[in-house]
Amino acid sequence: MNLHNYLLYFILPVLSLATILVFIRFIKGPNIGDRIISLDLMVTIGIGAIAVYSMLTGQSTFLDIAMVVALIGFLSTVAFSYYLQKRNNND
Repeated sequence: MNLHNYLLYFILPVLSLATILVFIRFIKGPNIGDRIISLDLMVTIGIGAIAVYSMLTGQSTFLDIAMVVALIGFLSTVAFSYYLQKRNNND
């Protein structure tokens, strides 16, 4: 079994299953903190999927896109955390 088959038949199905499970947590999340964490995890899974696609196609330019997505995901998580902190301070 080479790397190409391993990526296609093991890694991509695991990423797909993880995306489905995290999306269910995003929909059913009892509070906004759970939804923020699941959204951040979906961004991380998306970065993993982009990296796998980059390896399958042999084009490293997709890794630049993954880096931009990672930066946007990080900044959005920080912004949500700041919002939650300010909201809790006002209560």
